[in-house]
Amino acid sequence: MPEPDPERAAYDPLGPGPHESVAPTGQGGAMDLALEEAESLEKELGTPGPAGPQEKARSLWSDAWHQLRRNPVFIASSLLILFLVVISIWPQLIASGDPLQCDLSKSQQGSSPGHPFGYDTQGCDVYTRTVYGARASITVGICATLGAALLGSALGGLAGFFGGWGDSLLSRVADIFFGIPVVLGGLVFLSVVTSTTVWPVVGFIVLLGWPQLARIARGSVITAKQNDYVQAARALGAGNARMLLRHVAPNAIAPVIVVATIALGTYIALEATLSFLGVGLRPPTVSWGIDISNAASQIRNAPHMLLYPAGALSVTVLAFIMLGDAVRDALDPKLR
Repeated sequence: MPEPDPERAAYDPLGPGPHESVAPTGQGGAMDLALEEAESLEKELGTPGPAGPQEKARSLWSDAWHQLRRNPVFIASSLLILFLVVISIWPQLIASGDPLQCDLSKSQQGSSPGHPFGYDTQGCDVYTRTVYGARASITVGICATLGAALLGSALGGLAGFFGGWGDSLLSRVADIFFGIPVVLGGLVFLSVVTSTTVWPVVGFIVLLGWPQLARIARGSVITAKQNDYVQAARALGAGNARMLLRHVAPNAIAPVIVVATIALGTYIALEATLSFLGVGLRPPTVSWGIDISNAASQIRNAPHMLLYPAGALSVTVLAFIMLGDAVRDALDPKLR
């Protein structure tokens, strides 16, 4: 009688018992594991069981939101921006005075009860004017960013998607606007405007801000339209409008959002610069740039006139730049 082969597993007509599990060893044989050991091995390897719940794959936006919620920079900057937006809409929540009510007898006086920031040259409460100045700056920043982002994304996206002579024309026009110095252009453009509202300043910033966002949108669309899913949609007969709105735009908008968020803080600083030079916002509009311009000549006698509006402007610009950096880190997988 031939002897049994010791390397061949014994045949069990009943199969493995309820307390056993067979796992391949990768060496041609098998090893019997207790059920508890097999489950622990699956947990260590990160392999879910056949009846275990499957984790739903996150999209780019959900994954970015998951990263942002854990970023302390994003949380701090978002709370600060939310506070600035609230006081720009309802400044009377934290300032009960009138920013245009002044008393010359209190000119350049320092801090006093009920007036922690002191008074300016005209005897106006610096604290009240600093709080009310957030309205003009936030309004200019948000409106200019939305206008530049919408115009630049539309023109740049269409040029990048269709190409041809329209793309070449947009690139040459954008180069012309890039060659205009921002401050010099503001001095020329806004010096002939007599309106005291924020809209001429918003229009000027949009006029010079859209080429940057158009170039970003154009490059993103050119990259996105070369992906396989866009080519597959084209092969299935999808029209240009459907491909652009359903497949290209959602995957190309992330860089535009990042640049626009960072540019918002830059636009607020630009408005303050133009107001400081006397061609931006004009009285009776309350603006940080106007207050800084009025306090510049009195910095030695009354430094508090310059310190508080300049500090509010710096904190606001820093908050938006920090928010843009956090959004960029979340939307760019290469930076994780």
